[in-house]
Amino acid sequence: MRPAELDRLTVAEAADRYVELVRARTLTGALSPATAEVYARDVGTLVELAGADVVLDDLTGADVDAILLAFARKPDGRTTAGRAAGETAGDRAGDRAGDRAPGGRTAGGSAVGGRPAGGSAVGGRPAGGRTPAANGAGAGSGQSPSSQARFRRSISALFKHAALAGWVQLNPMTRSAVTAKERGGLRPERRALTREQAQGLIGAARELPREQADQSKRRDQRTELRDAVIVLLLTTVGPRVSELVRANVEDFFTNDGVRYWRIFGKGGRTRDVPLPGDVALVLQEYLARGRPDGQDKALLLSWRGRRLARGDVQAVIDRVQRRVDPDQRRTVTPHGLRHTTATHLLADAVDMDAVRRVLGHSDLSTLGRYRDDLPGELEVAMRTHPLLRDRPPA
Repeated sequence: MRPAELDRLTVAEAADRYVELVRARTLTGALSPATAEVYARDVGTLVELAGADVVLDDLTGADVDAILLAFARKPDGRTTAGRAAGETAGDRAGDRAGDRAPGGRTAGGSAVGGRPAGGSAVGGRPAGGRTPAANGAGAGSGQSPSSQARFRRSISALFKHAALAGWVQLNPMTRSAVTAKERGGLRPERRALTREQAQGLIGAARELPREQADQSKRRDQRTELRDAVIVLLLTTVGPRVSELVRANVEDFFTNDGVRYWRIFGKGGRTRDVPLPGDVALVLQEYLARGRPDGQDKALLLSWRGRRLARGDVQAVIDRVQRRVDPDQRRTVTPHGLRHTTATHLLADAVDMDAVRRVLGHSDLSTLGRYRDDLPGELEVAMRTHPLLRDRPPA
């Protein structure tokens, strides 16, 4: 039931209260810390695009449309090109800081009440009456369809809570005319590597421990063993990148001669995954002579002795990839290596429920999204067709 009186909070005030509530849910296990941070980041983006001082209840469906379109055009900061585009856009916005949009809001700083950041729109629609897809939303310079869908879910959850808490009279998301763009499949770098590509990456990672003994580098700069552990765990066990960087030394234990990793996953769930023998040996070598001394209990440390950040993992993968033969090399993300684990375990006829438990899925049906096509699969299937195996002699 809604409160009797409306609490006219600004967007910034509502965001602070909502993020505090979301983070509190991690204490009960209702949300994982990684998911809570995603919500917090998206809500922070909403504040940036809507304007911190705008009253939340004043936002209309047209304003929400402008925010969604502005986010779609926002450069993807995870890529070098996106970061450069973001800096350029920021410079342009700074140059326009003195210009005011109708309603007294800064045109360069807010998508509401004027023109969306990064593009022009009238009444919440893109210039020329073009759809978000035609206007470049989700193209190389903007956010991907999956990122747009995630942002939409995040702000929808905020407005749903705001309606129940009495911060808005009406949920403006119900009046939004901009529909979510359908995903056109995963980007190539988020798809599974072929067997040759995966083996090339694993081979390069296996060579790294030999270089750890190079005494020409300072000890804090010798990260080869750490990099090998990162690539081998991602490629063979397929954890989420958030699970990898949250791992502590104490999460690894031995039972009956087998090395296990206790992974703390989504929703407070844990799973004990046995490590392949080769991976366990590299891990043991890293713990013995590769991990910097320090008080931090994190498994993976930066050269400064602090827990490795999520963004650093991609740099490690790219560094190891440069050692792979060009014929076997392909750009891949940590999520792409998770797909690699699932795809090759399933292709090798490993029990589906076992693969589900390795990946930490609660539902077996989720595996379908992680099973990518491999070259030659259809040819093999038709060559060994079950109806033709026992043909009677002609």
